[in-house]
Amino acid sequence: MTLQHADRETIYSQLTQHTISDANHEWLACMVASWCVGNSLLPDYLGLECHDFAALKQHYFADYPLPERAPSGKQLDFERMLERQDLINLLKNYRNPEVIDIDWVIGLLVAGCLGNDHLWHDLGLWSRSQLTALLNYNFPELAARNTHDMKWKKFLYKQLCEEEGLYLCRAPSCQVCVDYGQCYGSEEAITDTHDSAALI
Repeated sequence: MTLQHADRETIYSQLTQHTISDANHEWLACMVASWCVGNSLLPDYLGLECHDFAALKQHYFADYPLPERAPSGKQLDFERMLERQDLINLLKNYRNPEVIDIDWVIGLLVAGCLGNDHLWHDLGLWSRSQLTALLNYNFPELAARNTHDMKWKKFLYKQLCEEEGLYLCRAPSCQVCVDYGQCYGSEEAITDTHDSAALI
């Protein structure tokens, strides 16, 4: 079966046919499997630097013919992401020191934040619960601050604002805000909207 005609589950099985080395291996395999069938926002090299992509491939998926170019043909314009380094710094500040090679996870998360859909979907994960588990594993202190289950992309950007001492929301509390559903509503139903402001 060629890569172009394989389904996501088959590719995932091939990516994890050997022993799963750590928790990130499984989540990365889900993202890569989605990416390989064009079901992901991630661009060429998964949105990573070329050398990081090569290192990730060698570490986790050395036996799989992983393409360098995004099968979906999607590309991201990182030039418009003025907050890219701020997001990287935020995640690095809260990284789990016991997790090795976490920079790959950071790179993927930041690339996913450029998308217009829910973060877990733009990353190619298969459910929001996977993203929650990934963040709890890699950034436990940061994830623990999401005490009211805010949508993860909105939560990350909220943390950036708070780090800078910016509080742009005018509502006295989240509970009385008319946009409460945009921040805390279910993420399991895929939205058709292309308005990134409603999702980040």
